[in-house]
Amino acid sequence: MDGIISVLGVLTLVLEGISCQGVYAPPTVRIVHSGHTCNVEEERYSERVYTIREGETLELTCLVTGHPRPQIRWTKTAGSVSDRFQDSSVFNETLHIAKIQRHQGGRYYCKAENGLGSPAIKSIRVDVYYLDEPVVTVHQSIGEAKEQFYYERTVFLRCIANSNPPIRYSWYRGRDVLSQGSDKGVEIYEPFFTQLQGETKILKLKNLRPKDYANYSCIASVRNVCGIADRRVVFRLTNKTAPASIKLLVEDPIVVNPGQTVSLVCITTGGEPTPSLNWTLSSGSLPEKSLMKDGTLTLPAIASEDAGVYSCIASNNVGNPAKKSTTIIVRALKKGRFWITPDPYHNDDNIQIGREVKISCQVEATPPAALQFSWLKNGRALRSSERMVITQTAPDISPGTTNLDIIDLRFTDFGTYAGVASLRGGGIPEISIDVNISPTPVPPNLTVPRGKSPMAVREGETVELECLVSGKPKPIILWSRADKEAPMPDGSMQMESYDGVLRIVNVSREMSGSYRCQTSQYNGFNVKPREAVIELIVHYPPAVEPVWQEVRQGLGRPVAMNCRVLRAHPSRVLRYEWRLGSRLLHAGTFDSRDDTDYTIRSLVREGYGEYTCDIINEVGPGRCTFLVTGKAYPPEFYYDTYNPLWQNRPRVYGYKLQWTQMNPNAVDRIMAYRLGIRQTGQQRWWEQDIPVEGNIQKGELITHNLTELIRPEVYVVRLTPITRFGEGDSSTRVVTYSVPINPYLREFHCSFEEDPVCMFTQDKNDDFDWTRHSAATRDTKYTPNTGPSGDRSSSKQGFYMYIETSRPRKEGDTARLLSPTFNVAPKNPHSITSPPAYCFSFYYHMYGKHIGTLNAFVKQKGQSTSDAGPVWSLSGNQGDRWRQAKISIHPTASFQVMFEGIRGPGIEGDIAIDDVTLEEGECPDPPSNPIRGAAAHSVSSIWPLSVTLFFTVFIGLR
Repeated sequence: MDGIISVLGVLTLVLEGISCQGVYAPPTVRIVHSGHTCNVEEERYSERVYTIREGETLELTCLVTGHPRPQIRWTKTAGSVSDRFQDSSVFNETLHIAKIQRHQGGRYYCKAENGLGSPAIKSIRVDVYYLDEPVVTVHQSIGEAKEQFYYERTVFLRCIANSNPPIRYSWYRGRDVLSQGSDKGVEIYEPFFTQLQGETKILKLKNLRPKDYANYSCIASVRNVCGIADRRVVFRLTNKTAPASIKLLVEDPIVVNPGQTVSLVCITTGGEPTPSLNWTLSSGSLPEKSLMKDGTLTLPAIASEDAGVYSCIASNNVGNPAKKSTTIIVRALKKGRFWITPDPYHNDDNIQIGREVKISCQVEATPPAALQFSWLKNGRALRSSERMVITQTAPDISPGTTNLDIIDLRFTDFGTYAGVASLRGGGIPEISIDVNISPTPVPPNLTVPRGKSPMAVREGETVELECLVSGKPKPIILWSRADKEAPMPDGSMQMESYDGVLRIVNVSREMSGSYRCQTSQYNGFNVKPREAVIELIVHYPPAVEPVWQEVRQGLGRPVAMNCRVLRAHPSRVLRYEWRLGSRLLHAGTFDSRDDTDYTIRSLVREGYGEYTCDIINEVGPGRCTFLVTGKAYPPEFYYDTYNPLWQNRPRVYGYKLQWTQMNPNAVDRIMAYRLGIRQTGQQRWWEQDIPVEGNIQKGELITHNLTELIRPEVYVVRLTPITRFGEGDSSTRVVTYSVPINPYLREFHCSFEEDPVCMFTQDKNDDFDWTRHSAATRDTKYTPNTGPSGDRSSSKQGFYMYIETSRPRKEGDTARLLSPTFNVAPKNPHSITSPPAYCFSFYYHMYGKHIGTLNAFVKQKGQSTSDAGPVWSLSGNQGDRWRQAKISIHPTASFQVMFEGIRGPGIEGDIAIDDVTLEEGECPDPPSNPIRGAAAHSVSSIWPLSVTLFFTVFIGLR
């Protein structure tokens, strides 16, 4: 017998060892919903559809298993950037979208990965339901008449609404329902869908009769799906009904100066019912400063950006909306420029006596038609003549430009000419453009100063690229990139310079390249552009890798570090230096290699610290940093512990804390863990050390029981490994009190007083659900002569669970309620005993002449609902009182209890349950059980069979 016991002990230890190594597992995931769900359907191919009403809160929770704890990310198919949910939600287990909108419907994916195997992905489709207010519009079949618009005319009433799911429409005349064929003067067209207007239903009134002048109601309904009520709109049709007509009391266009206040007046000239007026701007939304009242739009202190086409729109849902528009033009003058063209017929670059010279001036004007130019010579007005030809509006002249042609240039023509631009009507300051024509004009010339190309500069410095420009007058210089289609430092493709200098602040390596300076045709001679190119070379220190790396290693072990050059300018690297802190360890120069190594053969305590490798060129160093540490990696909490909560006393609960150690052999042996625990919301940590014997193996599951936790407080737990080096990295997790279910079940009691109901769940494969209720909140119109008038303690405020058998329920429909899963283990894990016994009890109320059947099941792990036979069953009317049932059960594996209510032949058949209890041990003096023997005892027969089988195998081995 001692040999048998010892074999059993070895077998137990082996099994425990296997379980310790097997906790690393790839992720699994499933999605559960909370928030304001309307319905959850299981469609084909196990697709889940979650229906929610627009404006409600969407909450989807991703339940994951796997060790290490998987990382979670939510994504959504399709959708614009504005569809993306808050970043704070994307990486949380629960995706939370408050006030969900229709465009946020779609398929949501939860992806979980922990580096083991393939990521686990589950999805759920979210369908957002809504119903917009319907709109009725009225149209007639022929052109409008001036009087009695709808007299003896055929009229169409269109009802339009957007919805999800599809709408069902109905029409009323007064209180009478209109249907196809009910009235010869009425036709109803089936709904059709348009992209812009959604579902449309048309009511046709043929040759209006006196009775057709009435109130017409359109009711749009989605049949109360998601609790969305019907929407109704009423339109009154009379013999005066007429479309909207309007009139604008403004000019078109309206030309104003900046800063003025503009009022646009729109009035209705007809329409029944009275039209509503609204203003729009063709280029977008109305200016924020605009004010609108009774059809008048006021724009205070108008600016150039407020210009555009403004439209007044009147609508009364009769015919098409009326629309009138006017254009606002804001006067402006800006950007004055000039250019001088030497004799255009001789291709000269110089101004010569006896030849022709053209002076051109250009401005941007709004409105362009109001632009006018005048010319001055030395301050005196200049008029057009045979030698001084002034042109402004010729076909070959670009808009906003005036030319002065000086023919047969003479010495007396030298001087200062001014082109003066103004807008007719005043109010805008004029622009004067001065051009000097002298006897010593100099065409433009462009050169790069000696030593200014190529220009070498260090990254981060300021550089000035310079082109020497000469000429009289001196032109503007245009700068651009010459070697590639890249923007200039300010982000534009071209920059202007008046002194020939391009200043670049905080130069970066991407700015290296060729820069072109070029004379512009304006503010100077209109000749072939001169240009020059300057090469900019940006020197920067070496870019290296790794920039930062952590190396964890135990004492006495080797450490190898490598630092590599990626790029540098100048590319010739001068030297490298390895340091520990400020102490120089090794230095040298590069030959043909682009990397350098440093190796520690045997790490000592003084060798821990920050190692740096500087690779240095003439600009400066690039640095690799290695943190060599003996800190242990953080522990990985095991979240998949089955039912980790238990309760020994009413106000105290405990928690089975389990974890594995990440890379335990990377550093010195872990000697202990420092456990810290504190209540959430408080600052003080309570700490204790948990000693560790021997070496921890990779994947080994370590367990520590947390006791004396006060319900229902939430605690933060911190776990820190300790080695010879000292404290390692910590991990934290939150321990939350939930329903007190013991992995080694002692007692469970549920009276359904709180929601959620002790973690009971509804079976997804039944016909309807159990309902939690109390007599105080139950509808007074409920079916009489059935169901309880209070809970088991006769309290009106107490809660219980019951099945509602009113319509649409029919005879034989089932509702199943499942308890949480309870884990079972022998009291002594090192010996074989008979399976533990539990007393399963509950109170039931079965009152009514149509009572069906109440069944109770024990469903063990791996067993389907259909395979589990009832351990208790009762049918028929049992009177208006609560009765208790007690059944002794002997499960051999983790199990659930399940209640099944079956609807009887009529509506007076409500069945209720309350005060469900599971206690360790056989039931004392149980009431008579309607089911005896088979179900209860078939479970217990497994253990004697197991003992017999074990002895057979053991004797055979001997």
